[in-house]
Amino acid sequence: MRSICVFAGSGTGYNSDYLQYASLLGQRIAEHQIHLIYGGSRLGLMGAIADAALQAGGKVTGIMPAGLLHSERGHQGLSELIRVDSMHERKAMMQEMADAFIALPGGLGTLEELFEVLCWSQIGIHHKPLGLYNVNHYYEPLLQLIQHTVHEGFSGTSSLSRLVYSDDADTLLEQVSHDMPITSDLRWDPSAWT
Repeated sequence: MRSICVFAGSGTGYNSDYLQYASLLGQRIAEHQIHLIYGGSRLGLMGAIADAALQAGGKVTGIMPAGLLHSERGHQGLSELIRVDSMHERKAMMQEMADAFIALPGGLGTLEELFEVLCWSQIGIHHKPLGLYNVNHYYEPLLQLIQHTVHEGFSGTSSLSRLVYSDDADTLLEQVSHDMPITSDLRWDPSAWT
């Protein structure tokens, strides 16, 4: 695996564990010489993972809409900070550049990003692994909801086969590395479905 996109928020949450675990994951990503791609902020869990990866000698690319550079405070110390026009462009670029994805605990923006990646996997746009960093069992309610969608017939079990989770950074990196796709292409090509 050459690159990983980490979805994270500009907040830290109420429990200091979230910040510590985000920093540990950033350090481990750099130690494995994996290029970190993320939303580009210097705040919250986004800033913590980027700072830790940079301090460990890693390459970090942030992707941020120009309209958020002030409110989310774009991280000026990155290997690369790419400015885009919209949230849609940000997500598309992050998803195209990444070989795998990990979602840290976060709010609605983080959930929206991970559900888009999961949905795109379900409909065949990509076959990249997605990991949930399940710090303090943060994602347990979400995992139960996803299983409920399967039990009620709204999601197939195969669509969830690339979703892995752990509260241990090394285990999670191993899981998403082990489940690497044959190709890392990500393209929206509806003509391929006919």
